[in-house]
Amino acid sequence: MITKTIINKYSEMSKPVKAALWYAICNFINKGIALLTTPIFTRILTEEQYGTFSIFQSWFNILIIFTSLNIFMSGYIKGLILYKDDKDGFTSSQLSLTTCITLIFFIVYVINIDFWTKIFELSPLLIIIMFLELLVMPAFEFWIAKKRFDYEYKKVIIISISMNVISLILSILAVLNIDYKVEARVFSEVLVKFLFAGTLFIGIFIKGKKLYNREYWKYALKFNLPLIPHYLSNYILNQSDRLMISKMVGNVQTAYYSVSNTISNVMMLLVLAINNALTPYIYKTINDNHPEKIKNKINPIVILIGLLSIIVMIFAPEVISIFAGSSYLDAIYVIPPITASVYFIFIYSMYSNVEYYYQKTGLIAIATTISAILNLILNYFGIKIFGYYAAGYTTLICYICLAICHYIFYKKIVNEKFDKLKDIYDVKLMVIVGIFVLVMMILMSIIYRFILIRYVTIILIVIFAILKKNLIISSVKLLKKD
Repeated sequence: MITKTIINKYSEMSKPVKAALWYAICNFINKGIALLTTPIFTRILTEEQYGTFSIFQSWFNILIIFTSLNIFMSGYIKGLILYKDDKDGFTSSQLSLTTCITLIFFIVYVINIDFWTKIFELSPLLIIIMFLELLVMPAFEFWIAKKRFDYEYKKVIIISISMNVISLILSILAVLNIDYKVEARVFSEVLVKFLFAGTLFIGIFIKGKKLYNREYWKYALKFNLPLIPHYLSNYILNQSDRLMISKMVGNVQTAYYSVSNTISNVMMLLVLAINNALTPYIYKTINDNHPEKIKNKINPIVILIGLLSIIVMIFAPEVISIFAGSSYLDAIYVIPPITASVYFIFIYSMYSNVEYYYQKTGLIAIATTISAILNLILNYFGIKIFGYYAAGYTTLICYICLAICHYIFYKKIVNEKFDKLKDIYDVKLMVIVGIFVLVMMILMSIIYRFILIRYVTIILIVIFAILKKNLIISSVKLLKKD
């Protein structure tokens, strides 16, 4: 009976909701696989080696901003609407542009290898492998973005999960059997990505048949070049913590922070999956002049993200013990602020989607740059005084700041573009859920040392929720009223 009800509920879902659900499930599976292998890598790699691999990933995330301009993100989605009669040609021309930029950056690297080796603090072999990944991964991102735009998810799930499973299995075998552990970890992962993404790379060009289109390239550069400060600042918010911790207190502390980040990133991937699935729906709904429909779709997701953030905080000690071992247990105190940050990332992404649609890229860059500068300043003093723990809290402060900035710009757009509509989103609900997440973050951070108190608190919260379910439901309904 229950199974039948679930099936009926699923069949009644709209195509965008089904896509959002499956993309979220896919990301959870992919991150879950990575999470399950974390205890293996933390044991077969030294803390120094694990930290070095984290640095490799951090540099990749920096360089791809410049080599691809992140063209496969919101600008590409908007382009699929503008050039709907030539989606394949538009896609192949965008991939051609990222390929040209990547090759230019590689030539710059080859001209002075010694200089860049000192900057990256990685061997030339690792950097060359990184460029192979930089070359082909945009094709994978374009392919996924186009499937997401069309609310297609089956092939994406099969290919992305297969790629991750094969990559992780090969990485484990390579690290166990090769003396050069970091190189084995990096090469095995990039090899699998290169094979999968390389196949899509060729397929996009065969299907699109366009290497250069002046209008398409002009659109991409005009949309994305102003966003480089945003993307770079966003990287600073997401990744610079690791680099600063590594420089200021060492790779061992970087490993601790990376483990806590890996666990909290389960939530981050969920948020990204939901946002990526919702973006086409939001764009199309605004394009069809029905922005009032968006609120009812978003409200349940806001509550869901808030609750999941709290659940991750509550069970942080158990998760760290199982997946990283007792030597990493000190990292539990970084998880609450990082997990709370994920909630505010979701909130700001909802506001920024409206800014992206109206191509207010300058406003987006301003908001992210302000938050990134604040992050660097707070990290510099915070890490120096409190160690790597400070990075989690500085990240939270900056994402709250970012959400506020984007709200101000989003509100400006709503007031300009819509005469009668006050808000596209239920801002009151977003604020109340955010406050609750912050309160639980503080509470969990205080009682982590006291196992009995923590479990009693969990039981009391569950009992309260059951006893007050009618009040909670009525409160949510009240919040939905304008």
